Amino acid sequence: MLDESDLLMTARDAASHASEAASLHLDELTLDQLHDDLVQLARRYGCTAPAMVYQEATGLLNQAQVLLERTRSPEQHTRLYYAAAQASALLAAISFDLGALTPAVSFARSSAQYGKTIGNGPVQAYAYGMMAFMAFWDGRPGEAVRLAKTAQTFGGLGDTARRRLYSIEARAHGHLRNTDQAERAIREALEQSSGRRDELHDDIGGEFAFDAARTAMSNATTCLLLRDADSAEEFATKALTLLRACPEGEQPIMVSGPAAVDLARARLLRNEVEGAQEALTPVFQVPPSWRGSGMMERLTAARIELTRPDFRGALAALALAEQIEDFSALSPARRLGAANPLAIEA
Repeated sequence: MLDESDLLMTARDAASHASEAASLHLDELTLDQLHDDLVQLARRYGCTAPAMVYQEATGLLNQAQVLLERTRSPEQHTRLYYAAAQASALLAAISFDLGALTPAVSFARSSAQYGKTIGNGPVQAYAYGMMAFMAFWDGRPGEAVRLAKTAQTFGGLGDTARRRLYSIEARAHGHLRNTDQAERAIREALEQSSGRRDELHDDIGGEFAFDAARTAMSNATTCLLLRDADSAEEFATKALTLLRACPEGEQPIMVSGPAAVDLARARLLRNEVEGAQEALTPVFQVPPSWRGSGMMERLTAARIELTRPDFRGALAALALAEQIEDFSALSPARRLGAANPLAIEA
């Protein structure tokens, strides 16, 4: 038979456990600050050197992981896993820009796993889009198409997320030289206008966003893969025009640089060396720490264009090729000893 002492003992045990659980509940202001720091980092990404972003993103990922061990609140766990997913996604983008494909893929997978843990569709879609992007960069365009299509199946995606995924799919089809599917995906990207939004791609934005300029830049690259010089120049010019409208200091070099190189490559397809040189003038002024993989691989493709028989013996072509080689030698990817996969084919 139970007596009052048994009931009191059980009550004291429950109170002790409840007190311990309450002590493992973080101050909400700590989580708010972590969220704000991640938002600011994502928005500064395109205007901050990758190495600097890497240090901050690493610190924020470590902070999220430590805080996860200090709370028992399911709601706070959800917020912290979301923060860890964002930090991992940023680290995937940074690693890629620095020419380190293996850690980039690992970070993207970690981001997808964090997103799966909390059932967050947009962050999983972003991570799968990154993996698709890296797949065609690694010479696996068929896998890239599969990953991009998988990313499109996640729930809760807004127009921006879908525009990004269709643009990535278009690039993958471009690597496969599948003109019909590439052009179809480009049209799909440009037709996303339902008004739907999601927090990651629209409210946080920054590196997670995919605006009209970035879409045009990606489409220019796809057209170059299809050897469509006129459409590539049109898209690259549109991207650069939109970027010039941004306030000074807010033009993302990680977008404007590749767009300028693609403009040069489109002109090289028409044997316009002087026009290509003009397009590359601002690119050659980019400091070494900003010379990310996307820009450098495009320059490598431009350098290969200059080896075509049409340019043989042309002094202007030879001078431009040498300038590209000198510029590329100081990129972070080269200094890290990264291999040159030549994903953007000439």
